[in-house]
Amino acid sequence: MTMQKSQGYLTGQFLIAMPQMKDPRFARTVVYLCAHSAEGAMGLVVNRPFDGLTFRELLEQLGIEMGPECEAIRVHTGGPVEGGRGFVLHSDDYMHDSSMRVQDGIALTATVDVLRAIALGAGPEKSILALGYAGWSAGQLDAEIKENSWLNVPADPALLFGTEPDLKWDAAIHKLGIDPSLLSMDAGHA
Repeated sequence: MTMQKSQGYLTGQFLIAMPQMKDPRFARTVVYLCAHSAEGAMGLVVNRPFDGLTFRELLEQLGIEMGPECEAIRVHTGGPVEGGRGFVLHSDDYMHDSSMRVQDGIALTATVDVLRAIALGAGPEKSILALGYAGWSAGQLDAEIKENSWLNVPADPALLFGTEPDLKWDAAIHKLGIDPSLLSMDAGHA
């Protein structure tokens, strides 16, 4: 009997950094996993606002005209890889040829088309704009999970799009029914 290899992969899940995360780039982060396979993983940090740039400033830099109903969205730091590259994680009511459906209700677009649509008031109902992404090579994320660096929980669109960034880590931990103060880095020990 052959089993699908996609089972056990975490696409569409939240990764929640353990309280003892040693890498400061990921301390208290919630990462939405856009892709996870045998080749590696890619996700976006969804709870780190980018303080150096507003959505309107980004549109001005890109020469994108803003319509009267331009919805300003918050710019996030999506991760340490390719920090100048933009990604929009959004509800799938907006789909473009370049959009990738990650799971029911959630899609990812990495082209300027989605920014133009948002600027004209024709974009997705819900969205997060991230600069950069978090990436893992083959087996790297699996090893980090085994080392107790991350917890995972199914993504919740209400938490993803509706919760304030500084509350997402606590909200994601509480989805697991866990008190963060009781978490330990020692795997297999009570």
